[in-house]
Amino acid sequence: MLRSENRILTTHTGSLPRPPRLTALYAARAAGKPVDEAEIARLGRAAVDDIVRKQLAAGIDIGNNGEQQREAFFLYVRHRMSGFGGGWSRRVFADVARYPGYRAWKSAHDSIGASVSNAEQVPEAVGEVRYLDRAAIAAECDDFAAALAAAPGRFAEPFLTAPSPGIIATALRNRWYDTDAAYLAALGAALRVEYEAIVAHGFLLQIDAPDLALERHVTFQDRPVGDFVAFVEKVVATINDALVDIPPDRVRLHACWGNYEGPHDCDVALPEILPAIREARVGGFVLPVANPRHAHETKCLSAFAADPSKIVVAGVIDVLTHFVEHPEVVADRIEGVARAVGDPHRVIAGTDCGFDTSAGRGRVAEDVVWAKLAALAEGARIASRRLFG
Repeated sequence: MLRSENRILTTHTGSLPRPPRLTALYAARAAGKPVDEAEIARLGRAAVDDIVRKQLAAGIDIGNNGEQQREAFFLYVRHRMSGFGGGWSRRVFADVARYPGYRAWKSAHDSIGASVSNAEQVPEAVGEVRYLDRAAIAAECDDFAAALAAAPGRFAEPFLTAPSPGIIATALRNRWYDTDAAYLAALGAALRVEYEAIVAHGFLLQIDAPDLALERHVTFQDRPVGDFVAFVEKVVATINDALVDIPPDRVRLHACWGNYEGPHDCDVALPEILPAIREARVGGFVLPVANPRHAHETKCLSAFAADPSKIVVAGVIDVLTHFVEHPEVVADRIEGVARAVGDPHRVIAGTDCGFDTSAGRGRVAEDVVWAKLAALAEGARIASRRLFG
């Protein structure tokens, strides 16, 4: 995993806007409508080529495939694993239920245009969960490698994402295994295939684990915080088991409170979960510090000051508003993280979360997304001059 040796490197959290036609096909398939799978594959490959070029043009150093070949950051596993079927709708988030006016606004907004929901009518585990065919992740890696080879430039380091077993275990509820622990273990074993394949292809692995914060105000909203922390510890242990043959410096872990523009006043505080999250056997942690609910927790990143082996990827761009952050604001945020961590070489500038974690559900127009990423790059340049001279 690269460090910011001479300047602050830039990255993002994974998902980037998908083309409208591809989004429409993903939404139709998720709704159970017949689609042309060959057309999805063709459009997906073309979208990867395009998204790589756009990231390089925006000044991203550590980039990926934008998750273009997946309909959502974790729902795609239903096409690669056995055992999923049926459907259910997740519990309403605590902060959404708390504000009926906001809930109505959100419902209306979510119904505009074609999109894929990661909470409504999602699959359940109705059989044994196994990874079906390694060719699926190998093909995604090969398509990304081909896009990188054809791009006019190169990333300092490429990465690919894969979900945490915890987000699947909570969002795609267990209707098959005798215990939730058995279900979580099965998911960890299945995801190990993807984790190892991504690293074997020479890419950095990012594990997307919003469950490590989000589920406090979803699955665990009526239970003591201690129960939630115990869940976080179990998920981290499962992740560690899946990573047993992967060097920690080839993995970074992303945790957040959910990629939606809501009140977030039911979120768990970072200090309550950070000790458990830090037990993950990874070399980097991707954490939000730009959004107004958690920006004050930048100082909590001092927990990484004593561990020179850990890198902090700080989300200094909010992915849920159309404000294009001023580069000076971005630079100030980066410098604040560097002060907390105590070493700018271990700080990378990124985004709070993905821009389109479920196809069509992104809150920011595509042209503004690229303006935000350009502001990220410029802010990193300003911070680099101040931090490195």
